[in-house]
Amino acid sequence: MSHRAQSGAAHRRIIVWSLLSLLALTLLLPLIPYAVAYVAPVAGGVPNPGSDLWRAVREGEAGTTQVQGVDSGILINASGETWRHFRMQQLIPLGALFMGSVLALIVLFFLVRGPLRIQGGPTGKKIQRFNVFERTTHWFTVSIFWLLALTGLILLYGRFVLIPVLGPAGFGLTASACKEAHNLFGPMFLVAILMLFVTFVKDNFYARGDMMWLLKGGGMIGGGHVSAGRFNAGEKIWFWIAVLGGLVLSVSGLILDFAVFGQGREVMAISHVLHGIAALIVITVSFGHIYLGTAGVEGTLGSMTNGYVDEAWAKSHHDRWYAEVKAAGSAEHETAPVDDGSPARDGVMDTRG
Repeated sequence: MSHRAQSGAAHRRIIVWSLLSLLALTLLLPLIPYAVAYVAPVAGGVPNPGSDLWRAVREGEAGTTQVQGVDSGILINASGETWRHFRMQQLIPLGALFMGSVLALIVLFFLVRGPLRIQGGPTGKKIQRFNVFERTTHWFTVSIFWLLALTGLILLYGRFVLIPVLGPAGFGLTASACKEAHNLFGPMFLVAILMLFVTFVKDNFYARGDMMWLLKGGGMIGGGHVSAGRFNAGEKIWFWIAVLGGLVLSVSGLILDFAVFGQGREVMAISHVLHGIAALIVITVSFGHIYLGTAGVEGTLGSMTNGYVDEAWAKSHHDRWYAEVKAAGSAEHETAPVDDGSPARDGVMDTRG
């Protein structure tokens, strides 16, 4: 083989090995970071000042600011994302399922069972159940509660229901108005709850017969008459749910409404969660109270409109209370020297004409 042929073969080998080496580097270079990431934890790791800094900032171990105030040293609020995920992925869908299921059960119960009628029909003789102050306290609380409930539900679910109807701009205006009304009237709810508690608490403690009332479902299970005082066990449960839930709503609402008492963002996030859960529970349970007080039980609505119920209704649903009222009225009538013709001397009014 001539010297020229040997030289050409050597050049070709050099070119081939160079191309193979370049190809190998092209394939291996992108894999080097993965190899380093795999080896680094075992070997103690390669320090990354940037990652370490932001990790320390997120944990609240580093970072300062010239802004003075609550949480001024927290540059990254990691818990905010946790709160957002809970609100969007759990509170909103599960709350809607809870409210919708209870409403569906109430409607189904009404369609199958119908209203609970007065046994033997009304007598036409009325007995006073609630006086003016008690009715005023009730309706004041109801008005504030449903104003806050409706505005709160719009803030929670409005984007899913109202944006398709009003559009983004219309919903934005509606949500802004609801937020202002919610914040403005929210503190009044605490006043209403305290008034409700003081007015009705004396008749809402456990008494004899309450457990039997619960076991018989108010007479819907097993049939037969179920004895009760001025308020039955179901009404007492609703009273304490309304009062205790109302206190949670009021306290958490004040924390959110007046962010000037030193509460941090984590406290406000927890308050927002409690506020939403308590609101959904109280609103949902109120559906049953509203149903039983209107279409569910014949003759009940009048107790909170004009204050009177039929005697047959009282005997059927609150026999012990009815007996107490009649006994008190009889005693007052016996000790009265002159009958002045008042229609309610003994708490009874005859409306038969």
